[in-house]
Amino acid sequence: MIRRAIGRIIPQVTASRSNHIKRVMSEISNANAEKPAAAVAPQEGEKKNKKSSKKASKLQVQLKTPKGTKDWADTDMVIREAIFETLSGIFKRHGGVTIDTPVFELREILSGKYGEDSKLIYNLEDQGGELTSLRYDLTVPFARFVAMNNVQNIKRYHIAKVYRRDQPAMTKGRMREFYQCDFDVAGAYEALVPDAEILSIIVEGLTALGINDFKIKLNHRKILDGIFKIAGVADEDVRKISSAVDKLDKSPWEAVKREMTEEKGQTEETDGKNWGSTVKLKGSLSEVYESLAKDDAILNNELAKQGLDEIKTLMGYTSAFNIDQFISFDLSLARGLDYYTGLIYEAVTEASAPPENAVELKKKSKTAEDASEYVGVGSIAAGGRYDNLVNMFAKASGKNSAQIPCVGISFGVERLFSLIKQRTHLTNTIKPSSTQVYIMAFGGGKDWTGYLPERMQVAKQLWTEGIEAEYVYKSKANPRKQFEAAEKSGASIAVILGKEEFADGQVRIKRLGPEFADDDGELVPTANMVETVKEKLLTAQKDGVNDVTRLLRGL
Repeated sequence: MIRRAIGRIIPQVTASRSNHIKRVMSEISNANAEKPAAAVAPQEGEKKNKKSSKKASKLQVQLKTPKGTKDWADTDMVIREAIFETLSGIFKRHGGVTIDTPVFELREILSGKYGEDSKLIYNLEDQGGELTSLRYDLTVPFARFVAMNNVQNIKRYHIAKVYRRDQPAMTKGRMREFYQCDFDVAGAYEALVPDAEILSIIVEGLTALGINDFKIKLNHRKILDGIFKIAGVADEDVRKISSAVDKLDKSPWEAVKREMTEEKGQTEETDGKNWGSTVKLKGSLSEVYESLAKDDAILNNELAKQGLDEIKTLMGYTSAFNIDQFISFDLSLARGLDYYTGLIYEAVTEASAPPENAVELKKKSKTAEDASEYVGVGSIAAGGRYDNLVNMFAKASGKNSAQIPCVGISFGVERLFSLIKQRTHLTNTIKPSSTQVYIMAFGGGKDWTGYLPERMQVAKQLWTEGIEAEYVYKSKANPRKQFEAAEKSGASIAVILGKEEFADGQVRIKRLGPEFADDDGELVPTANMVETVKEKLLTAQKDGVNDVTRLLRGL
């Protein structure tokens, strides 16, 4: 009986869904065609309704999210949660513990920590005599936490939202509200050991997400600052010049040179004619190190020499971690944030840079709310060493605390998500729910109850075994409706309770999907149900890997 029912229903489900869609579309078209007539307000009773209409108009709102933000739902949430799980698993593997901090901080905690980017901080109104701002990143709140709690050493990870008053580029993952996944090491350790492990975490994190065509652009603040000193840049101007040099990956040297002289007040002596070629150096760690080690000016500058010695130490560790092929020593990398003191780095891909005709595309853009057409994804992970930030907070609060050096990395989740979403041949296979098994019941006759309690019992057995399962919330469910619900859930296995078969202590276990339409399934004893379901779930996965994992790995 049940086999004949399956044979009739499966072909009809696909056809009925197609007919249903056509019928709904037809109804929508007819409704739209009738709108003009329906929109004419009746004359009778107009005065009576005028007062209530005026009252209703006050309740009208524009149903949209603020620019630079979005709602997340369905398969997008599945993908994002998988990114979180992948990265947090790597953080835990390296000994990380997690913390959480308030979404807003006292304004004085955040001010003066981000250089020119401070203008992007969201300030909040005075609340009870406190001036606060939304957190700009997770690093400064972490340093405040370490100083406030007198933490001497910690490996911490934190996954949370941050906020920036930036020009949004929604499809490229450049948003005003977005998640960061941070891993930081605080404490006094042997030089460059934590730094090298952080670089390894970057490689592990990106390759685990199926991103392999990336480079970690790396520089050292001491080397860069030493070069500026050699060029005669005043101490108070070093950070301003750094932000200009940081644009060399997007702008030609002449444009950067013009910014330094015309906009940032540097003289011709410091306009880069003697050191411009140095800051444009890039290559492997060993190549750039060897080039700098031959420069007498670098070797004679104490600050630059310290940085160069640290790079030499780092090379031994990156070789041990087998990550040299992912690193590019790039002296133009400056990172605009003021708190960095040593190594700085950011991971980029080909999609990070804006298109070559970005200027023309920006002029032609019809909206100011989304800059996606003329900007790149930007860096997908970035970080560095910041040895003075914790001590700065401790001193400012009057605490007597030893200096706590720190180093860390921050992954940009939305930017990673935008890259993963480009794997359309894989994203199309992702389903919004995690349901693996759908429990159905077929029967008939006056004494047919629908086996609802029995379906509940089967569901409970599967849940207890950690298997995601669902059933229709109805006593006597139409077989076709059950198959449609199973298809919508994305379940790959059906457990079917036939009226006579279940009474005889048997259930039918069937693979779902168009390719299994002619498969009646396997009749097994109820006692063997869970074991058989597990076996079939394994065969439903290609090479033993589920769809979400395949997407993240880019398989």
